[in-house]
Amino acid sequence: MSATIRHDWTVEEVNRLYDKPFNDLLFEAQTIHRQHFNPNEVQVSTLLSIKTGACPEDCKYCPQSARYDTGLERERLMEVEKVLESARDAKKVGSTRFCMGAAWRNPKDRDMPYVIKMIEGVKAMGLETCMTLGMLTREQALQLKQAGLDYYNHNLDTSPEFYGDVITTRTYQDRLDTLQNVRDAGMNICSGGIVGMGESVSDRSGLLVQLANLEQHPESVPINMLVRVIGTPLDSEQDVDPFEFIRTIAIARIMMPKSYVRLSAGREEMSEQTQALCFMAGANSIFYGCKLLTTSNPDTDEDVQLFRKLGIKPERARDYSDEAHQSMLMDAVREKAEESLFYEAVS
Repeated sequence: MSATIRHDWTVEEVNRLYDKPFNDLLFEAQTIHRQHFNPNEVQVSTLLSIKTGACPEDCKYCPQSARYDTGLERERLMEVEKVLESARDAKKVGSTRFCMGAAWRNPKDRDMPYVIKMIEGVKAMGLETCMTLGMLTREQALQLKQAGLDYYNHNLDTSPEFYGDVITTRTYQDRLDTLQNVRDAGMNICSGGIVGMGESVSDRSGLLVQLANLEQHPESVPINMLVRVIGTPLDSEQDVDPFEFIRTIAIARIMMPKSYVRLSAGREEMSEQTQALCFMAGANSIFYGCKLLTTSNPDTDEDVQLFRKLGIKPERARDYSDEAHQSMLMDAVREKAEESLFYEAVS
C-alpha cells in the first residue's frame, strides 16, 4: 500500500474513509506511516503561553477570549529571559521543539523586537522554534523567518462551512492568507483543527480536505480534542467518541503521509489505550508538560511511563545551534546513552 501525495481530495472521498471498518482504516494508516516514519518514535514539543488572556477574538472554544468570563488572569508579554528559562527546562526533559503562543489577534510592531529576541535565544539552544501569534502580514512573516523561526502555527480549526458557527471576528480566508504568508516567507507550517465543537463528520472531512489540498502539506498537523472550559460558549458540548477521534488521526495520516500528526489538546482526558491507538493510527508528535497555553495536559512523567509501556522513544533532536554542525553524526552508543539520560531526567 503505497502512499501517494495528493492535493485533490474531496469531502465525499474523505467521508468514505470515515465509513471504513475501523481495523481496515488503522491498518492503512499504519502502513502509510511506516513508509515515512519510525513507528516507535514520537516527536516531543513544549508549548508556553508567552502572553495570556484578553484576546479580542470570539473563538467559542477559547478561554483566552476577552468576551468570555472563564476566570483566566490576564498577563502581559513575558520577559525574554523568563521565556528562555522555560526553553532550557524544556530541553532538559527531552523536548526538541519549543513553541511560544501569544493571545493576540495579530502582533503589533512594538511586540516584534521582543518576539525576535525569544526566537533567537531559543534557536541558540539548539531547539526547533515555533510560534503562534495570530494573523501575520507578509512583512511580519519575513521578520520571523529572518530571526530563525522554524514553524508557525495557525490552525484552520474546522471546515469552511462550520467555521462561522465558531468564529466571527476573522474569516476563513484570513487564516488561509496567514498560512500563505508563512509559506512565502520560507517557514514550515503547523496547522490543524479541533474535533468536538458540534461539527458533523463532513465538517471534519472538510477541515482535512482544506489542509491536504494546500499547495504543500503542513509539516505539522495538530489534531485537538475540544477541552471544554466553563464560561466559553462550547462548555456544554458532548464528549467526542474516542473511536471517532482515532479515525480522524488515521485519516489525517493517510491524507498527509509525510506530515507530523500531533496528538494535541485533550490528551489529559484520553485513556492510555486511546492514546496508544492514536499512535497506531499515525500520530507521531505530542506536547510535553502540564499545561497547553491555559488548559491542562498530562504530566511529563505520565508520558514517559506510557512511552515505556509502548516501547516508544522520543524522536532524536536535530540540533539547530551553531555548534551542532561540528557533531551532526553520532554513533549508536551515543544514541543509547542519550535515550537513557532522557528517561533519567524526566522520571
